[in-house]
Amino acid sequence: MEPVLTVAEMERVDAMAADRGDTLMDAAGFSVAMSAAAMGAAYGSIVHVLSGRGNNGGDGYVAARYLARRGVDVTVHHNGVPARDTVAWRAMRAAQMAGVHMIPLGGVVEGDLIIDALYGTGFRGDLPAVAVPWTTTDIPVLSVDIPSGVSGDTGMAAGPAFRAQRTATFHTLKTGHLLGDGPDRCGVIDLYDIGLRGGEPAMWHFTDADVATCTRQRTAHKWSVGAVATIGGTQGLTGAAVLAARAAIAAGAGMSAILTTSGTAAAYEAVAPDLVAIHACDSDVWDDDASLALALSERFGTLIVGPGLEPANARFVEHLVEGFAGTLILDAGALNVLENVEMLVNRTGDTVLTPHAGEFKRLTGSIRSPSAVRDLAERSGAVIVAKGNPTIVAEERRLVVVDSGGPELATIGTGDVLAGMIGAFAACGMPAGEAAATAAYLHGIAGRSLADHETVSAPALVREIGATMSNFTSSAVDPRRA
Repeated sequence: MEPVLTVAEMERVDAMAADRGDTLMDAAGFSVAMSAAAMGAAYGSIVHVLSGRGNNGGDGYVAARYLARRGVDVTVHHNGVPARDTVAWRAMRAAQMAGVHMIPLGGVVEGDLIIDALYGTGFRGDLPAVAVPWTTTDIPVLSVDIPSGVSGDTGMAAGPAFRAQRTATFHTLKTGHLLGDGPDRCGVIDLYDIGLRGGEPAMWHFTDADVATCTRQRTAHKWSVGAVATIGGTQGLTGAAVLAARAAIAAGAGMSAILTTSGTAAAYEAVAPDLVAIHACDSDVWDDDASLALALSERFGTLIVGPGLEPANARFVEHLVEGFAGTLILDAGALNVLENVEMLVNRTGDTVLTPHAGEFKRLTGSIRSPSAVRDLAERSGAVIVAKGNPTIVAEERRLVVVDSGGPELATIGTGDVLAGMIGAFAACGMPAGEAAATAAYLHGIAGRSLADHETVSAPALVREIGATMSNFTSSAVDPRRA
């Protein structure tokens, strides 16, 4: 996974390499020039570099020098001059000697590209008034490190801020690239290695290289490659459990069953003959006694509880929490009756919670944020899949950001599909945190792929899972039961 640093940690990394400041700035500025070239900056193009007084501005001066060598008509609009004998000042002097035109920052002028090198991740407060008109032009913007006006930590823009089509950043992603308004403001992010090393990650960014799916041995049978049971659905709400159970099969589970009540058994048998329906309650709704459900679920490695389970019986869910020994995934209706997350710490098996923003606030009293998600993981001992864009997956000592999905997943039933995918990966032997992050990532990829050729619906998303998984090279994960 890619490490993601806070602004303070990145500043510490920079400070450790201060003796190589000129070399690093030259590499950074050259990288910015490469991104500008990718945006069409070439011989005869008119490029305006907006430079501040700090190192971000210094990167802009270096980029201007390299672009001038390409025959670009480049002008630096400076908002103050760097302090004498600093790295940024030497970059400015080198650009002057190369013949780069420089003027104080003023009104907007026409051009082909704006390079925003005003503040970057060091931004505090508000943009100066003279810079604000530059944030609203139709000229494409390339930002250095992060669009000026956007917090490098939270990704939020408190006032006027640049909206870039492309952002060039260095060493690692920063938290503001992935959170808040960052994904919308940054555009395409070009990440460059300029020779910096180290830094303690605040979180990790999940990528294609991190995908590992389960493989099957020649002698495999349906129980050995992962068995998932789902408890969910009430009369009239059986579709959610079907989606979760079918998604488990699509994601590689060999066995996927739905435990039913007397009131739902006929519905499941009629609409889902491809799934195993196991009668687990003689009444029409789940009552307080979970003993039969627990006995029937013993053979399954993973139990999903909650899809379509509205209203849920709180004591029934508590009995499942206390009695099931495998990986337990609490979703939807089960989350809505969970009052004491600390009780999850005592479970022998892994636990995964999958709250959306509303469920997260009910569980914690807080809005979803990286720190709040980490706190819930620590309090509960569970893996937290805080659904959204991005989705944040937290364990006690690790925070993973998954940004593969888009707004097409804001569709009824897609969360049930995600629960089933997590269940399948956990049942085949993946650690719960890895199963959750992998499922969230592939869920997002499948959604985007599906949106390319049809409107996203949950049943269509289930069908897309297999094709999505086949695009990734599988690495072996040993099943828990050979």
